[in-house]
Amino acid sequence: MTVLVAVWGASPGVGKSTLCGGLSQGLADTGLRVDHFREEEVLTRPQFAAVAEEFTATGTVGLETLIAATADFVDAAVASGDDVVIADALMPFVPTLLAMGHGEEAIDAFVDDLTEVLAPVRPVMVFLDGNAESALSRAAAREGAQWLDRYVGKLADYAVSPPVADLASAVRYLLRERAVTLGAIRRRDQDWGLVVVERADELPRSEVLREVLRGLRPWLGLGKVVARG
Repeated sequence: MTVLVAVWGASPGVGKSTLCGGLSQGLADTGLRVDHFREEEVLTRPQFAAVAEEFTATGTVGLETLIAATADFVDAAVASGDDVVIADALMPFVPTLLAMGHGEEAIDAFVDDLTEVLAPVRPVMVFLDGNAESALSRAAAREGAQWLDRYVGKLADYAVSPPVADLASAVRYLLRERAVTLGAIRRRDQDWGLVVVERADELPRSEVLREVLRGLRPWLGLGKVVARG
């Protein structure tokens, strides 16, 4: 059975993309067939063509469009014969839904529908927890001086709640995003696996990878997996 590993984190800069790369390589080294679904590929993968088209045209995406695209994604994943799909910042779409102005009741109902559609690929969330402010600072140091201003401006344009106008308010919003995302998965612990890495922003990347591989073992039916680095 294909396993979907949905990787999220407390903030940009916490190490999601780095983890996804290491996780994909580490699992492939065990002989598993791995599909690494990178964050930017939601605009290019054929299963999400309708999502990309709708977002480009309107700046938003309907819930039914997300569900239909997810169903196509599941069909493709099962047909591919891949053992694992590593999805970087994709499902369960909670930040996208918050940015579109949906409240927690609507998000909860959506995640119910999403969970049903995802059942054939056995979803597991990996969540990198940590201090959002320090993670944002790390992302800004990596991406350049203007990155943080653009990120804060994007959140402000989305009119998220609580509203964002500066770094401090962005951190407050990210705390809500974290709470809604983790809450949605924890309420469905019969259907979703969950691996949380505490203080991921403070740990060496190699240690984060080792913790995640240990946490995923029961879901992937693996023995001990050795992480490189």
